[in-house]
Amino acid sequence: MIADTLRTLERIGSKPGTTRRDLLTITRRIVRHLCDLRSAIRSERQALSRQANKLRQSGPFSQRRADALEQLANDHRADELENVLDVLEDYGRVLVLDREGYAKALGFEMLADLLNINRVDRERARRAGWFRLVDLVAIEGLENSAEQCGDGWEFHSPLQLACVLALWVMRTCLPDQLPEPRTVDRVRKGPVLIVHDASGSRLVER
Repeated sequence: MIADTLRTLERIGSKPGTTRRDLLTITRRIVRHLCDLRSAIRSERQALSRQANKLRQSGPFSQRRADALEQLANDHRADELENVLDVLEDYGRVLVLDREGYAKALGFEMLADLLNINRVDRERARRAGWFRLVDLVAIEGLENSAEQCGDGWEFHSPLQLACVLALWVMRTCLPDQLPEPRTVDRVRKGPVLIVHDASGSRLVER
């Protein structure tokens, strides 16, 4: 269960003495699980849309049912998807800004190891001076380059998606309108959980 995994990871991250290496590792796993949840929701919505398209092809008397099914696809888990994207953007902004000092504290080689960057891309990054997280992850998409094989991601990696979401928000908001990222506090002080109940699924902070 994704909720159980997030709970476990953020409980580990909240322990005293958690290192930057630990935090970055935990962040990668949390972001990956959030991306899995996003993909699952989008797949369910796309399945409903495909059903609506099939109805449209069956004749004019099916148009109303097709419209209703298309609306259902648009509404399906919409609040949960919005919350997932908000949390992903929050994690992405922490990485883009890197106020935790991951890159400086870990050094290039350890950072490349943690991001699973292959040797060829590692040398290319070193020559080009790509030592920041935003360079390695968001712009160049080098996370997991050691195992990229066309796995269907819209972006090269989950961290890249989170960072791109953050960069889009940062570029479309005035500096004084941009709230401080809360992800570090989430990891260290209280977990974000996915709660499933009679009213649906949602992310909540504890």
